[in-house]
Amino acid sequence: MTEQDAPPAHEGTAPAEFDSASAPDSTVDATDEKPTRRKREKLRGWRAFLRDVALILLAAIVISFLIKTFLIRSFYIPSQSMEETLQINDRIIVNELVPNVMPIERGDIVVFRDPGGWLAPVPEVEQNPVVEFFDWLLSIIGLTAPDSNDHLIKRVIGLPGDEVACCNEFGQMTVNGVPLDEVGLYVTLPDGVTKVSRDDFAVTVPEDSLWVMGDNRYNSKDSRYNQDGPTKGFVPFDHVVGRAILVSWPIDRWTWLDNYPIVFSGVDEGAGTPQDGEPDPGASPTG
Repeated sequence: MTEQDAPPAHEGTAPAEFDSASAPDSTVDATDEKPTRRKREKLRGWRAFLRDVALILLAAIVISFLIKTFLIRSFYIPSQSMEETLQINDRIIVNELVPNVMPIERGDIVVFRDPGGWLAPVPEVEQNPVVEFFDWLLSIIGLTAPDSNDHLIKRVIGLPGDEVACCNEFGQMTVNGVPLDEVGLYVTLPDGVTKVSRDDFAVTVPEDSLWVMGDNRYNSKDSRYNQDGPTKGFVPFDHVVGRAILVSWPIDRWTWLDNYPIVFSGVDEGAGTPQDGEPDPGASPTG
């Protein structure tokens, strides 16, 4: 076979010479990639963590808002009208299921909105917007109570239909003719005074209303002293925010708030005027 008869060489059939200088350094690339991948994974981890924290905080705020709106909320005490039971700046927890779900009982301590004219007008004070925002935010979860000055807190003495009067010959208040032994339990009186109200009164509580009084009887602008107002001194049920159930702050005053059912025992039946030969239920002064 001549040179012309020899088959032409096919391009690419012979293995190309490996050029080590021009080949990519895969070992160097893999080494550089590992720190970058770790950084990305770490960044994703932090993002996931922050996202979870944000979701938890959001859920906590929503749950706290719902609890505050429908179950319980916090108030602080701005006045002396409920001493010694409650002191100025005590913080209390209020059960908002009362009265819509749970009934109000005599002796309950209730928080209510001003029925009209009970509170003196308070001039608006311009507040730092940042402080106002955080105050509002904390109020949503019940940690502050910026509207405490817009509410009142008193003890329920009379329910709808009750005849409440004061005072009998022993200085006691009566409900449906039954004298109440309040002194020594929750009523605060000036030294040497045994009459549980400075001024006498006699009222019948109308439907869907309450007659309320402060425990500090000689320093409380309660139902007795608002009888010339639009509700005649009575508190409509729809103004009641809820029942105070405990003192939550300060810690050394933590206590459940009692409604003293023993004081009002027998009131539902009523005593009326004792008949001849029957013992007078008010024959023993409480002192």
